[in-house]
Amino acid sequence: MSFKIYIFDRNTGLGIIIELVLQLIKMGNKNLLLLITILVFLSTKVSSQEGLPIYSDYLTDNYYLLYPSMAGASNCTKVRLTGRKQWMDQDLSPNLQTISINGRVGDSKSALGAIAFKDENGYHSQTGTYFTYAHHIMFSRSELDIDMLSFGLSAGLIQYKLDESTFLAGGFDPLISGIEQSATDFNLDFGFSYQYLDFYAHAAIKNLLNNDGINFNEQGLSYNNLRTYLFTTGYLFSDKSQNWNYEPSIMFAHKDGTKETFLDINLKVYREMDFGRLWAGLSYRNSFDGAEYLDSQNQIKTQKLSHITPMLGLEYNGLVFAYSFAYQSNSIVFDNGGYHQITLGFNLGCRKKRYNCNCPWLK
Repeated sequence: MSFKIYIFDRNTGLGIIIELVLQLIKMGNKNLLLLITILVFLSTKVSSQEGLPIYSDYLTDNYYLLYPSMAGASNCTKVRLTGRKQWMDQDLSPNLQTISINGRVGDSKSALGAIAFKDENGYHSQTGTYFTYAHHIMFSRSELDIDMLSFGLSAGLIQYKLDESTFLAGGFDPLISGIEQSATDFNLDFGFSYQYLDFYAHAAIKNLLNNDGINFNEQGLSYNNLRTYLFTTGYLFSDKSQNWNYEPSIMFAHKDGTKETFLDINLKVYREMDFGRLWAGLSYRNSFDGAEYLDSQNQIKTQKLSHITPMLGLEYNGLVFAYSFAYQSNSIVFDNGGYHQITLGFNLGCRKKRYNCNCPWLK
């Protein structure tokens, strides 16, 4: 068996990338996943422990997943379920499931929300629950002309697990415990949103508190800074008929502990229908942090994380369905397959139409 190991710049948090040759593939799927998990575990930076991961699911009418301040911003109480998976034929492939609900408390300016999620990646897993309180302040004289500032705070419990019970088949290794490690931590997310007519901006600090969790390197040092800074802004343009709407937006993210930074550039197109709306979108994610590796000619190359995600959605009489496919466009990847994600949802207790805007994120 032979393989080449390419060491990335450790400040990227990507750890070690391996190019597996034909002999390694013949080991079989479970052994392949086991080896990948061990190599990620032994790298200096481990990023599996971060709370709810930041994917493109916020674009499927689900900004509340990232921003606590969006709880109860809509006319309706929103229930959303998402399922995301890579390598469909693998039992231990990366996958994420979330369920969320958020809505106003009666006719008050206050809102509540809750999120539960399960995130699995090989032998790593996270399970968590967040509860949210949000408050919305209107600056306009009436609710027809939307001019609203919102604040939100989420408190969550996250359980981290690393199953090493099958890692010692080849003998003793002092870096491997041979058991299932587990830790449960408490954390806080804080965010605010400002919405004026068809313009919006959101910001959040996720994982305000330091968590030891189960992330330790070979010197026994813990990576307890999971703090992430997020910012999103966008605007909705409409044609004269108001039936076609175009929403460009960006999302900026920075992870304080690993110094990783990336940007999403998004565009969604909506078609208003008698029964609801149809929409399609495209998201491009690019990392600001390059990672160095050796190619087959032993030349140093640089690669940045890059994702392209097309998506489709439908809202039919309060029922929501969306599908997205995230494809990693880097030249060096473990697999050419992408992430499939489905979002299902429904709206409850919708109040009389408010807000003189075409903003679908509020309706």
